[in-house]
Amino acid sequence: MKHSRVLIFVATLILLAACGRSADGAATVPGGTGNLPTPVVGITRAPKADAILQTYLDAYAAEDFAAMYALITEAGQANTTQEAFTDMYMNSLDSMSVKTIEYSILSVQVNANDAQAAYRLVYHTTLFGGIARDFNVTLASEGGDWRVQWDRSLILPEMAGGNTLTTNYAVHARGSIYDRNGNPIVNETYAVALALVPAEIVNEQEGSLMEILWRLTGLRPDTIRAIYQSYPADQYVPIGETTAADYRVYHGALAPLLGWRGTEYTARYYYDGGIASQTVGYLGYLETDDIHDYRRRGYSRGALVGRAGIEKWGEDILHGRESATLLLLGTDGKVIYPALATAPEQPASNITLTIDADLQKQAEAAMDGMQGAIVVLERDTGRVLALVSSPGYNPNFFVPDNLNTGGRTIILNDTNQPLYNRATQGAYPLGSVFKVITTAAALESGQFTRESTYDCQYDFTELVPLGGNILHDWTWEHCQNEMLTDPEETLSTCTQPSGMLTLPEGLMRSCNPWFWHIGLGLYNAGMGDNISDMARGFGLGSETGIQIEESAGNIPNPGDGQQATNIAVGQGDVLVSPLQVADFMAAVGNGGTLYRPQLVEKITAADGTVTFSFQPEVRGTLPVSEANLAIIQDALHEVVTNRRGTAWLRLNSLPYAVSGKTGTAESGIPGYPHAWFAGYTSENRPDKPDIAIVVFVYQKGEGSDYAAPVFRRIVEIYFSGHPQTPYWFEESIGVTETPTPTNP
Repeated sequence: MKHSRVLIFVATLILLAACGRSADGAATVPGGTGNLPTPVVGITRAPKADAILQTYLDAYAAEDFAAMYALITEAGQANTTQEAFTDMYMNSLDSMSVKTIEYSILSVQVNANDAQAAYRLVYHTTLFGGIARDFNVTLASEGGDWRVQWDRSLILPEMAGGNTLTTNYAVHARGSIYDRNGNPIVNETYAVALALVPAEIVNEQEGSLMEILWRLTGLRPDTIRAIYQSYPADQYVPIGETTAADYRVYHGALAPLLGWRGTEYTARYYYDGGIASQTVGYLGYLETDDIHDYRRRGYSRGALVGRAGIEKWGEDILHGRESATLLLLGTDGKVIYPALATAPEQPASNITLTIDADLQKQAEAAMDGMQGAIVVLERDTGRVLALVSSPGYNPNFFVPDNLNTGGRTIILNDTNQPLYNRATQGAYPLGSVFKVITTAAALESGQFTRESTYDCQYDFTELVPLGGNILHDWTWEHCQNEMLTDPEETLSTCTQPSGMLTLPEGLMRSCNPWFWHIGLGLYNAGMGDNISDMARGFGLGSETGIQIEESAGNIPNPGDGQQATNIAVGQGDVLVSPLQVADFMAAVGNGGTLYRPQLVEKITAADGTVTFSFQPEVRGTLPVSEANLAIIQDALHEVVTNRRGTAWLRLNSLPYAVSGKTGTAESGIPGYPHAWFAGYTSENRPDKPDIAIVVFVYQKGEGSDYAAPVFRRIVEIYFSGHPQTPYWFEESIGVTETPTPTNP
């Protein structure tokens, strides 16, 4: 009988030794399918002890430290609080950069009051590969159940006696970001923080000081004055940064002047005060809510990481991996050698953007202080050549080694939200640019044709029988404004209604009643979702897939006739980003192909190997026939070239082939609508690929007055290298005529 019990116990140990557990807790058998074999009849497993150990290790694999703590002995809980228990495990796993934990139970031997077990842990880590250890543990019987007799050696045997883990990192240079022509946008370099102390500025020197700082920082004198005049006179006022090389050029001229400070530092430097600042992004220290995630990815506690834009998207590319050493610290805080593990450096890679830095900087200047966005895409590829969000910000203010980091507070507290990327994250009503989509839906529905006509008058009354209000065309609103300006004007001399228009002429003239009629007509014909579905087919209501943060916007389906008319003119709950509009306008211009907008031209490893190169990616095709698309293209060209077109006044003399659509969208503030212009070029030049451009000006005025002139300037810059035509509200290029321009 005694011999039989020994055989049964040995068989049990053999069975347990053959069984393992993966990180997901599934039992495994070497060479098997992952399921335990059918128990041999007559073999009795140790009751509960192995099950408790398995539960404990399952909890460990899931990093459920509360569940683990509940399974340790009362003595263990008396010696260690749950918080300390959790912190010890988290810090240890962070130090090892653990990704997953795998375990195998090797044996369990049950005695009268305790059980002895052996198991193996494999820590799969980011930095050090697999760290495997064998453990022996005692399970004590308490209150009729088994509990784990715990101490910190159950994390690693080397931690017995109170030792702890730490990791040393060798910091290396972060990868650089370049524009498409190889010009640095951000890299590690010697820089100088420039600042002013207003109380020390000498009046006679102020003009010279402002001029030199303008040359060094790119900030105009009036901008610099506005900055320092908002500070106390005796305070250090961050202005901007420059390269050490440029600083040396102007130091001789600065030296005799008073009221300025220049402090050299070596760190990550964003050129020209931040080219495409919201697109490129900025760096920041690890924060409480993400520190464990980054440490598991192999980062030190004090690491700087990308917080937005390409810096965030390309974090793994630009950071690479620092060399690291896993060390054991004794209770005295001293290192116990040898090191437990080491990891070699993986050098950072560099990112080259599709952005043209010169075009980007001139496009930023073209906003002339107005809030809004500009998007410039290669029409036939999806390359992003410029992405402007105004106002911008200086990412250098977020670099810790820069003495000007006090400027960060100004950025964070700015009610204009300069960190917010209006070009990709902004979601706004599109207004009349949406009529491109409504025209497509009308033509594709079969209810309307190129020859369909509508008498476009001041008023739209079709909603009145349904209990709605009379709606007014933009020509009526113009007339009202003209009469307010000059009360002696009569209706006969006001802006007149557009009259009888074909559908393409309705788009050219941007007749609101025409498109309200289409929206209501399709709704009444049981085709109420056609316009919304067409908008989704144009890529609205979903993200474009660009590498940085973006908004999906919103394309609703109409619930009644009123909503149908609102949607038809891009109002109501219709919300889009400027990027989405540029993307679909490029598709209209190129014949119907929606490309994914891309910001990355190539990625280059430290040894010069190109690991990624831009390739156009098709993400869809406009759901419009070739014939109907041609009707829309012709109408958009007429917007610019026909005297009755809404952009003719601003764009007819432009010496380049362009097409586009004006838009004026309600902003919620009467008299200050959002201004839009979306268009594309058709030059077909081998040296200059055609582009699509969207200009959005926030709460400023009509699209023809504010967005169309900016569109013109971008076209001029792109094809000739510099702006050629002043805005109607400028005395000369870059010099505003009046603080608050009025409509001509």
